[in-house]
Amino acid sequence: MIEQELPTAAGGAGESAPPPPARRPPWRRPRLAIPIGIALILFLWLALTAPLSRALEPLPTPTLLLVSADGVAIARRGSIKERPVVASALPPYVGGAFVAIEDRRFYGHWGIDPRGIARAAWTNLLAGGVVQGGSTITQQLAKTAFLSADQNFGRKAQEVLIAFWLEAWLTKDEILSRYLSSIYFGDGVYGLRAAARHYFNVEPERLSIAQAAMLAGLVKAPSRLAPTKALAAAQARSRLVLAAMAENGVIPAYRAAVAPARVRRGGRELPSGGYFVDWVAGQARDAAAADYGEVRVATTLDAGMQKRAEQVLARWLDRTGARMHATQAALVAMRPDGRVVAMVGGRNYGKSPFNRATQALRQPGSAFKTFVYLTALRQGYTPDSPIEDTPLTIGDWSPENYERTYRGTIPLREAFARSSNVAAVRLSEAVGRDRVIATARSLGITSPLTHNPSLALGTSTATLLEMTAAYAGIAGGSYPVRPRGLPAAAEPGWRERIWSTRQQLDRRREWPEMLDLLDAAATRGTGRAAALRVATFGKTGTTQDHRDAVFIGFAGDLVVGIWVGNDDNSPMTRVTGGGLPAQMWHDFMSGARLTEGAPLPRERPAPPPEDRTELEALLPDDIGDAIAGTREAIEQARNLQAAIEGFDEPPPPPEPQEAPPPEEPEPEPEQ
Repeated sequence: MIEQELPTAAGGAGESAPPPPARRPPWRRPRLAIPIGIALILFLWLALTAPLSRALEPLPTPTLLLVSADGVAIARRGSIKERPVVASALPPYVGGAFVAIEDRRFYGHWGIDPRGIARAAWTNLLAGGVVQGGSTITQQLAKTAFLSADQNFGRKAQEVLIAFWLEAWLTKDEILSRYLSSIYFGDGVYGLRAAARHYFNVEPERLSIAQAAMLAGLVKAPSRLAPTKALAAAQARSRLVLAAMAENGVIPAYRAAVAPARVRRGGRELPSGGYFVDWVAGQARDAAAADYGEVRVATTLDAGMQKRAEQVLARWLDRTGARMHATQAALVAMRPDGRVVAMVGGRNYGKSPFNRATQALRQPGSAFKTFVYLTALRQGYTPDSPIEDTPLTIGDWSPENYERTYRGTIPLREAFARSSNVAAVRLSEAVGRDRVIATARSLGITSPLTHNPSLALGTSTATLLEMTAAYAGIAGGSYPVRPRGLPAAAEPGWRERIWSTRQQLDRRREWPEMLDLLDAAATRGTGRAAALRVATFGKTGTTQDHRDAVFIGFAGDLVVGIWVGNDDNSPMTRVTGGGLPAQMWHDFMSGARLTEGAPLPRERPAPPPEDRTELEALLPDDIGDAIAGTREAIEQARNLQAAIEGFDEPPPPPEPQEAPPPEEPEPEPEQ
């Protein structure tokens, strides 16, 4: 019998079956190798570079408590974050409230909660939009401490990986502590400690069940649910948290019926803004380092002067503003070294935070003539030098005096006091517009200046702050003056020291001569409404059609500039710099403290000696720090100047230069 050979494999009779192919490990599969490698690299990068304590670090820009020079708190600005909390040191219901409402399976997952994600997805699908999130507390910590707020797939993947990494390196209590210490609670408040103090004026270790429930409820929508703005909504949300706490076994069921918490703030409420506060905030932030809680920053503001400045401007605008169609005003008060002690940027900060003292570019009018006359003094003119106050034509342009009155040949002192337009233009053309612009620049004017004959009449724009600072340079005899809101400027670096351009006015001649002119304008000229019982120096300014009116001057150790006008640049009813602004200036200065500097000598000088060196020694070295005094001081300066002029005869003024016609200038009133 022949035996039949049966096939042993599908491949044919007598052939052995090949062994099954070896299965590759997951990390060697091409489709999985790349994402696994990226995950490993990310974990390694996190381990080496991402500090686990990042959530516990203070904010890079902490809350600033701005304090006036006399110790009065004036504003609180910025976000606040207090020292971290330790979850195990809190009452069990505090951490339990956050777990119950935000991540009820927090103690049972490894960073993500699939059940929570599925539940949130189903709820959102039924609602037709995002109404519920599936992020765990660990994921929220990963997002707030390490990632941006962008909503995209890539960021979500990073969040999941970081959450796994946090779970691997930290305990649950450590994760909860970092979460509670960094989460946002609205009103610019970060962290549980800051929130407990901000809303309830208690430490987090002493929070009640109702207070803990309200804080836990804020996490969902802190800006919308902040109890300081929406107490009813915050209380309604806290009832949901209390119910979740009872359901999760954090508190007994009967404790869920407690009355909702109410806000209990401690201390005086402070504004977060203001004209001076907005201006000084940048300087204060640069001076403050990262820290927990509030960083106390002393400023140069004088609380008493600030209050008086606000009252004076409001009183005069209320009294005469409507009748004169003047709706806005601004004031800057500073010391000769640039320390700003008062600033009002408008009639009402709540209605308009635009700062008209620092941001508005307006024509200074004849207040700009100070730079023209100072330039002339530097070129050898004196207050007694003659100038023609007669009609003038340059090209096809003819500047006019106010009310078209002219006085013929008069001294510079009278021309400046009466604010003659034609005399100022003649003088500017004689000394050269380039020199006038250079003088303005040297005194700190940075705004664009037009190079035409009307430059002398203040047709270029500038801010009230920079104009006041320029007058401060004249008051102190040292320029340029940098306005500042902090008591001490930072030590300049070596570059700043090398390139420093700080200069001194020539106190032998041009400084007392400039005081002579400013005294004449403020006491006998267009600004005489501002004159005080002490030596007063200043200049008026009025622009075309009475659109702007200013008075800038100084007495004692205080330099003050005031502007009046309208935001829409509409004309006022014959408001001049010697009218409303000068009256405001006098009112403010009458109650201001002018005692910081020593007064100028009251005695008249002895007959001048024959030796010039001995004569110059009569001028004290610190005269620039002491402007307060009597008019006898001006006479002393004039007598000394007359004696010095006997040694050096000034050169005659050059002839006026021809120039192209400018735009129509503004007249300056004659007071």
